[in-house]
Formats: sequence, structure tokens, C-alpha cells
Amino acid sequence: MAGELTITVVGNLANDPELRNTNSGIAFVGLNVASTPRTYNRNTSTWEDGETVWVRCTAWREVAENVARSLTKGTRVIVTGRLKPASAYQSNTGEARASIEIEIEEIGPSLRYATAAVTRRAREGQGAVDSNPWNNAPAAPAAPAATGDAWANPGADGFAAGDSTPF
Repeated sequence: MAGELTITVVGNLANDPELRNTNSGIAFVGLNVASTPRTYNRNTSTWEDGETVWVRCTAWREVAENVARSLTKGTRVIVTGRLKPASAYQSNTGEARASIEIEIEEIGPSLRYATAAVTRRAREGQGAVDSNPWNNAPAAPAAPAATGDAWANPGADGFAAGDSTPF
């Protein structure tokens, strides 16, 4: 939908992703991402943590399946998605609060402090995964040119072994 606000959040997963299905069979997963800003205090020469921002994230369909298979509690992630309207609620202590929610478009592990191995999944109904999904194979050789045309295939046919191309 046009005009929606897309944001990116970097933080740690607060729980293991749990894959569930709607009544109609659509896969989804709900995540809580904790993002805590850190600042350097020059007076004390130490790093100080700011207030943690909790973001509720929801992934659907194949993204949800991939998240459930790939990520675990504590994993540092980068989440990009559409911001949903805030939901107001009251905490157990009676404080008025609002939750931030994102519908995930893209999610992946942060590679700042970790490594990851990426495995491409086959789409349903397509069988095996294409060994070259980005189709960046070298170009196929052109069809051989007519033997009498020196310009079509320089250096071949029509020249003696020591001759050079005609230009």
C-alpha cells in the first residue's frame, strides 16, 4: 500500500520464533526485538545503555518459515518492515503504555559480530533449486561464422599460420 512508513530496527530477538498457522493455513511467526542504544560517557570513560525499545514484529508465509528455521533467541537481527499503528494498553503496574509493531518485509542476522551461512530454498512446486539463481553464467559462445567471412571471426579460416587479422 502506498504511503506506509517503512522502518529498520537493529536489535536482539527476545524469544525463539514459533511458527504457527492461521485457520486457513497461512504460516506466521511473531517476534519481540529488543533494541538498546549505547552511548559513550566521556566523563566516566564507560559505555552506558539507554532505555530498551521493544518492537513486536510479525512475519508471514515463506518469510515466517525461513525465520523459524534460521533464527533463535538472542540473535542480533536487522528488521525492515511497515510500521503499524501503535496499540495502547495498561501494564501490570497500571502504567499506560503503547506497543510498536512492524509487519516484516525483510529480516536477517546482523553480520557485525557474527557470521552466517546462506542456503537458498526452493519455491513450492518448482522442484530443485537452480544452481545459478542470479543467471550470471558466462555468455554462451556465438555460433560459428561463415568460413569465407574474415570479419565475422578474425584470426580464423582464410589466414596462414603467421598472418595477423585484417585490421
